Amino acid sequence: MQQALSFSLVAGEASGDLLASLLLQGMKKTWPDLKASGIGGAQMVAQGFDAQWSSNQLAVRGYVEVLRHYRRIVGIRRQLRDQLLAHPPSAFIGVDAPDFNLDLARDLKAHGIPTVHFVCPSIWAWRADRIEKIKQSVDHVLCIFPFEVDLLAQHGIRATYVGHPLAQMIPQQVDRDAARQALGLAPNARIVALLPGSRDSEIKYLAKRFLQAARLTHAQQADLQFVLPAVPALKAQIEQLAKAVNVPNLQILEGQSHWALAACDVTLNASGTATLEAALFKRPMVIAYNMNVLSWWITRAKKLQPWVGLPNILSNDFVVPELLQDAATPQALALEVLRWFDEPERVQQVQQIFSGLHDSLRRDTASLASHAIQEVLQG
Repeated sequence: MQQALSFSLVAGEASGDLLASLLLQGMKKTWPDLKASGIGGAQMVAQGFDAQWSSNQLAVRGYVEVLRHYRRIVGIRRQLRDQLLAHPPSAFIGVDAPDFNLDLARDLKAHGIPTVHFVCPSIWAWRADRIEKIKQSVDHVLCIFPFEVDLLAQHGIRATYVGHPLAQMIPQQVDRDAARQALGLAPNARIVALLPGSRDSEIKYLAKRFLQAARLTHAQQADLQFVLPAVPALKAQIEQLAKAVNVPNLQILEGQSHWALAACDVTLNASGTATLEAALFKRPMVIAYNMNVLSWWITRAKKLQPWVGLPNILSNDFVVPELLQDAATPQALALEVLRWFDEPERVQQVQQIFSGLHDSLRRDTASLASHAIQEVLQG
C-alpha cells in the first residue's frame, strides 16, 4: 500500500493559483491520498489544498511595491519555513513567485527537503544573475517552454520540459458563441476584453488607463461592448473606477477571464500570463504595462530582450503591439485596439502564429510533472 505523501506548495497571485491547481490534478492521479498545504488560492483549494495563507498576499509586482510590503511578506515566509523545518514535507514545490519561493527553497534544500520549482524564472528575458540562486535552491525545475531545459543544463540544473498546462486545458478551437451566451452577449456583437491584471498594484496603474481607452474606442465605434473579468477581491475597486470613468457597454465579471477571452474579438491585456492565455485563445491583443517609475527604471535596466509580452518573446517578433510605461496612454491603447478591427488580414496572420505556438506548448503537463517529481523523491 502506497504511503500518503505530503507536499508544500506556494503559489502567488491568480496565474500561479491556476497553474498549481492543474499540477495538483495530475499529482492526485499519481498519489490519490496526497496531502498538500501552504500558500494558494481558490482553484487550489478546490483540489483539496489546505491554504494556510492566500496567494493574494504575495501578489505584489515591482521593486518599490515589494518594499512597501516587505516586512509582511518576509514574515509569512519565515513562518512557513519554520513550520516546514519542524514538520518536513515529502517535497516543497514553488509555483512561480521566484522572489518568494527561491529563498524559501534554498533554506529547505539546505536541510535535506527535496525542492522543485514549477515555471522556470525568466532568466532568458531579464535578471540572468538569478541562475546561481536557482542552482542553490532547487533540485529540479519544471519548465513550461522547451528552450529552457538546455539553458538550465548549461549551468548544471536538472530540468524537465512539461509543456504549458494552459495549452492542454484550452482547446485549439474555442466556441465563441457558447462563451457569449454564457456571458449574456449577442452572437454578432463586437467585443473587447479588458484585462488590467490581478494585483492591486496593476489595478492602481493600469485599470483607469484601460477604462479610459475603452471609452475612447467606444467614442469612435459606438457598437463596441466591453467585458472586464475582475479578481473577486478587487472587483469593488474596479467598479468604483469604472463608475468614475463612465464606460458605456461595460460588463464587469467576477473572475471568468477565460469566458471573456473566448467571447471577445480583441483583448487589451496587462503584460503577464494573461497574454499567453489570450494567444492560446487565438485573440489579437494589445499588451500594456505601467508601474511605479523607480520600479520601471530598475526593471528596464535588467531587461535582456526587446519584448516583454510572452506571445512576442516566444515568437521572437513583435506580432502584437506592446505599449509600456509612458507609451501606455489611453489614446495610444485605444488606437491599437481599433487597428485590429480595421485589419482582418493581420488578425488572420496572428491567429495562425498563435495556433502554431499552441501546438508547441501542448503536452501532458500533469503526467510529465508528476513523473519528474517522483524521480526527485526517489533521489
